[in-house]
Amino acid sequence: MSEEQTLHMVTDYVKAHIGLSSADRILVGLSGGADSVALLDILLRLGYDCIACHCNFRLRGAEAERDRDFAGETARQQGVPFYETAFDTQAYAARHKLSVEMACRELRYRWFEELRCRLGADWIAVAHHRDDSVETMLLNLVRGTGIAGLCGIRPVNGRVIRPLLPLTRSDIETYLASRSLSYMTDSTNRETRYTRNKIRLQLLPLLQSLNPAVYDTLERTMQHLGEVNRVYADAIARQQAETVFEDGNIRHIRIESLLRQPAPKALLFEMVRQYGFGPAQVDDIWAAVCSGEPGKRFLSGEYTLVRDRDELLVAPAAGGRYKEVYWIEEDTPALEAPLPMTFSRFPRSGNETLPHEKNIASLDAGKLRFPLTLRRWKKGDRFVPFGMKGSRKVSDYFSDRKYSLLDKENAWLLCSGDDIVWLVGERISEKFKITADTVFIYQIICEK
Repeated sequence: MSEEQTLHMVTDYVKAHIGLSSADRILVGLSGGADSVALLDILLRLGYDCIACHCNFRLRGAEAERDRDFAGETARQQGVPFYETAFDTQAYAARHKLSVEMACRELRYRWFEELRCRLGADWIAVAHHRDDSVETMLLNLVRGTGIAGLCGIRPVNGRVIRPLLPLTRSDIETYLASRSLSYMTDSTNRETRYTRNKIRLQLLPLLQSLNPAVYDTLERTMQHLGEVNRVYADAIARQQAETVFEDGNIRHIRIESLLRQPAPKALLFEMVRQYGFGPAQVDDIWAAVCSGEPGKRFLSGEYTLVRDRDELLVAPAAGGRYKEVYWIEEDTPALEAPLPMTFSRFPRSGNETLPHEKNIASLDAGKLRFPLTLRRWKKGDRFVPFGMKGSRKVSDYFSDRKYSLLDKENAWLLCSGDDIVWLVGERISEKFKITADTVFIYQIICEK
């Protein structure tokens, strides 16, 4: 393929799948390898305003320093601004329990986005090509995925674009040779300790021995699956609308409705994978759905999924983010965690109109003993709900109100000494209500 053909192919692909404007400013990931050098050169020849940026992951010693110097010199020769950063990738991977590959990905894209915002760029361009997309499809297939994971790499993902996806690795090397452009070779690309390299160096050659045109075949398959995925996504969206509702930060999946759908397990997978639950966990969640036994709990890292009576509940995992007890002094104006709350004290006039919203507690200040405490509920807790005479167990109150397991976990109690003053966001205690004898009102607003 000639230089002109390569430029035309990228131009047509960008118009059809990305839609860049000639005025767009593009941040270009420049590793110094063949793909990124070609990407920068092609975008500049097509007239785009580019900024080069380079990540040093400190994984390859002197070779990484060589690549950084080369990338900086390439940017200088091309006349574009150059930005660089370095990461302690091994420490990050260990701290977050990630593979080195995944740590590199997270660090790279986080820094790219920060830099894009700081410099006012419109897009982040990375140099993935057709062969990378095929490898990604196989990588996802090996790890387990849905239809979307078998469609290869998308041309646009948020602010990240991939203009070289129509080109093969061979096309890029031919283009670089015709332009007399040099590039660096990453020695780790030949190491099979990385899963992607195993696919490139071992699996794909084996597949080529069975089908010499395997890259073209898999590309056509990905295109076909991309069309299938559109139909599938439309059906999932309609079925999800019948099955799910949101209540604050909790997603409720109605089990009865889920089981009425044509492929309930597939629908379940699509609904929970966005929260980090993988295929193996979905198998366990599905078993919990079928067992009919409530109480099963699953964690994805950032989210908790609970099998309640008639629903699956998904919510952000508390995960030890909050202390057991928070202290509120008489002069405390506000609290940010665990709940955003504001506190005020004012004299009772007798003519004021007090709000009746559940998230606002208006109390007799004279009956409160400071500091107040804000804590989780525990077994055996009792209080006298407003409007009642006898005390009730908090657990019974939850049952009467049909609290879900997650609702119970997220419940907080405001206490004065040993007395419960307010089941936050729900009901105050009869003991602390405002009466004709009240002199000062203590009001709490909880922005749940």
